[in-house]
Amino acid sequence: MPPTSGERITSIRGIKLPGSSAIWDIKVDFPSDSPQGRITSITPHDSITSSSADLPRSGSDKDTQTRTQTPLVLPSLVHPHIHLDKAFIHSEPQYEHLLPVSGSFHEALSFTAAAKELFTLPDLIKRGEWLLAESVCAGVTAMRAFVEVDHVVKLTCVEAAVTLKKKWSENCEIQIVCFAQDPIFSTEHAGQNLSYIEEALEKYSEIEVIGTTPYVETSVEKSKQNIEWAITRAMQLDKHVDFHLDYNLDEGKEALVWHVLHTLIRCGWNRQSTSRQIMLGHCTRLTLFTKEEWTQIAHLIKSNDLPVTFVGLPTSDLYMASPPPTSTSTSTTGQTRVRGTLPVPDLIRDHGLDAVIGVNNLGNAFTPWGTADPLFLACLGVGIYQSGTRADAELLYECVSTRARAAIGLGKDGSDCRSSVGLRVVEDQCPNLVLFYDRDMSKCGVSRPQRSVADIVWNPPSFSSRDVVFEGRMKKNF
Repeated sequence: MPPTSGERITSIRGIKLPGSSAIWDIKVDFPSDSPQGRITSITPHDSITSSSADLPRSGSDKDTQTRTQTPLVLPSLVHPHIHLDKAFIHSEPQYEHLLPVSGSFHEALSFTAAAKELFTLPDLIKRGEWLLAESVCAGVTAMRAFVEVDHVVKLTCVEAAVTLKKKWSENCEIQIVCFAQDPIFSTEHAGQNLSYIEEALEKYSEIEVIGTTPYVETSVEKSKQNIEWAITRAMQLDKHVDFHLDYNLDEGKEALVWHVLHTLIRCGWNRQSTSRQIMLGHCTRLTLFTKEEWTQIAHLIKSNDLPVTFVGLPTSDLYMASPPPTSTSTSTTGQTRVRGTLPVPDLIRDHGLDAVIGVNNLGNAFTPWGTADPLFLACLGVGIYQSGTRADAELLYECVSTRARAAIGLGKDGSDCRSSVGLRVVEDQCPNLVLFYDRDMSKCGVSRPQRSVADIVWNPPSFSSRDVVFEGRMKKNF
């Protein structure tokens, strides 16, 4: 069951904002024609007019004491890429026989296919709510949620996603991806899989994204056909398109990113008047690109004004993406266990590309580890990308917050607004925020201060140290 929607707030007083040593007050109004609040002013803190009514409280002495602190206020968190239907499979006893044995990618495909045969609507909703509850408590106010459609699950996963989207609408914006994990142009069930995809797109107006996995097709030619269908269909239906792409570290395999970009150009995506975005996920094969190849990719995207974003999925990529075995491999000794994930900060800074970070899978054979907290990914990124400066920390936070929100086609008004990246909280924004408090969770009479974005990223605070504002309504975690 989702938490209550929370009380509408009219102001948040005595707060810190990133990049400023001053103390501020935020005023929020709710237009008569909209359930969403708007930030109408951000002014220096007025201690004279502050009162205990400025923030919703439980009324206890402990709560009052906690909320007299000065929280650091940042834009809320976002899941730009997460699988709703496969979350926490390992936490349910009926899937216990499908726990990883070898941990290989092919095993993950096989075990997940077997798990899908056991999916039911109540099971999907239950596990989906586990994911949503943990995400919302972390500070997530928007997510792009993948749900599979094929000859096995048919439309059940989409039905669950639509139910959850409505049920949790006062806590999180859920953007549904109709996802073809299985082949749609090769193997014996391709025709059925594609037919169910088309049925879902026709039946559910709640679907906003078409997602496919070109590399599961049996040939490069069929993979390219998969790409061409998805792009063409997305343009016809005015949907976003999201590819799981080039998920390997094999120099001998053709990188399909080139075909995606050339198909987008040929089909005229850049010429149509739309705010729809293109997302390319995993893309571990691209970590083998030279600087010159990345320069070519950036040129193709920017010169043709393509709204393309790369999403690195490090918890899955580092677990799954490895080079093909060779006769000289010494992986059993741990000496050549190469792993790959997109160098997200480098793509942004060195090539001017749009790139973000996502959780992808959680609690299943593709990714049995990790959490639903996007800040865990930002923290992990400090080590993965060797990004240890304060500026790095701010960029990593953006990659799980404002950049992620823009990448899935949401801006300050719920529409595309790619210029809204950054960490500034500004007037006229819909208030989707996280308040980070210095709370004594140890009961030892001490608390570590959260003075900057770097403090938050380097050592993410517990959920109990965060309060969440969604569209102007406060959800308290403590």
